Amino acid sequence: MARYRGLLAGGLAAGAVAVSLGVLAPQPAAGAQVLRATTDLPAGAALTAADLALTQMQRGSEPDGALRSVPLAVGRLLASPVRRGEVLTDVRLAGAALLPPGAVGLVAVPVRLADRASVALLHPGDRIDVLAAPTASVSGPRAGAAQVVAAAAIVLAVPTAADPSGDGALVVVAERPEVAARLAAAALSSRLSFTLQPRS
Repeated sequence: MARYRGLLAGGLAAGAVAVSLGVLAPQPAAGAQVLRATTDLPAGAALTAADLALTQMQRGSEPDGALRSVPLAVGRLLASPVRRGEVLTDVRLAGAALLPPGAVGLVAVPVRLADRASVALLHPGDRIDVLAAPTASVSGPRAGAAQVVAAAAIVLAVPTAADPSGDGALVVVAERPEVAARLAAAALSSRLSFTLQPRS
C-alpha cells in the first residue's frame, strides 16, 4: 500500500506541476484581421472585392496602417503597385495618407492630366504648375488660352492608369482646399497639362 500511495502522490505532484505550467505559460496573442491582395495589382487600379482577401496575422506583427475592412477599401485607387499576398496599408492608397508629416492645411487631390506620355516624367516630390486650357466647346476671349490653376503643387503619387485606353493619366498632388476646388472645376471644361518646376 505504501508503494501505491507513493505512486499516487507522485502522479498528483506531476499533475500539479503541469497545471501550474499551463497557467504560467503565455497565451497565444489574438489574431489581427488584415487585407491581402489576391493578385498583382498596378498603380492606379481601383480596388474591387475580388482583389482583396481577409486573413489573420499574429496581433502585433501586422504592419502599421494595415487595412481591415473590404467595404472600406473597395473603390479606392492604388498609389503604387501591389504584389499578390501583400498586406495592404493606408500609404498604398491615393488619399490623405500620402501627405507628408506636417502638411497642415493641405489635401491630397487626384488630377487627371491630358498627356499620358508626359506624366511618365513625373515622380513623387516634384513640383508642378497645373495648366487648364478650355476645350473647343468654350468660346470667347478665353478659348484656347491656358491658365495656371495650381502653382507649385507637390506631386504625391503618379499612379499608372489601370486601363491604358483611358483618357489621360492620373496624378495625386498636395494642395490647399481652395486650389483643389479650382482643379475640380477646371477638369469639367478644360484639358489639364503641367509644367515641371526645377528641383531646389
